[in-house]
Amino acid sequence: MALTLRDLIIQRAARLQGRPALTTPDWGTLGYGQLRNRAEGVALGLLAAPAPPSIHSATGTPWDWAAELAAAAAGLAWEADGQVVPAEVLGGPRFNAEEGRGPYHAREQIVTPDTPFHAGLTQGELLLRLRRLNAVLGWDHDTRVDLPLARLGEPALRAALWSALYAGVHTVLEPEAPPAGGWLARFRSAPPAWDPEIFLGLWR
Repeated sequence: MALTLRDLIIQRAARLQGRPALTTPDWGTLGYGQLRNRAEGVALGLLAAPAPPSIHSATGTPWDWAAELAAAAAGLAWEADGQVVPAEVLGGPRFNAEEGRGPYHAREQIVTPDTPFHAGLTQGELLLRLRRLNAVLGWDHDTRVDLPLARLGEPALRAALWSALYAGVHTVLEPEAPPAGGWLARFRSAPPAWDPEIFLGLWR
């Protein structure tokens, strides 16, 4: 059983491997193994230089989620006032930097359930909350969850992403569709609206 968020990322990749983890307009569909690689590539870039205690990314792209996973895997806090993740780490020349490999693997001994992560929560505390929330959601490996890409920076959306990772579901980050026009619009069913209500308490 995962004791830290780092464990969670590694275990989901090991157990679910090629099962779809994340679909985005730019990346297509990544399996769980590929999602781990994407997150660890960012982590290696971060750790190739002296890492700050906290980081943040708000590009409005899926790289923000990869950066948040990287922070957890590297034992860094994810805070709005943290150091901004450089663009060269997010798929640029410092992504998957070989110089970060040793420091990243050394973090295995450093990241514990007591490692701070976000909003005053440790990695262990957040895992406990995710376990409780998942019991309510009832998500599992056969679940698909559609989430609005445009709201990626909102705490509730990020809570939904962590819940999806915990449950091993297939998450689809969708761009906002333009309003349907013309006479065909009356026959198109609108997708269900994103309801953040159940996720609002995860960080409190």
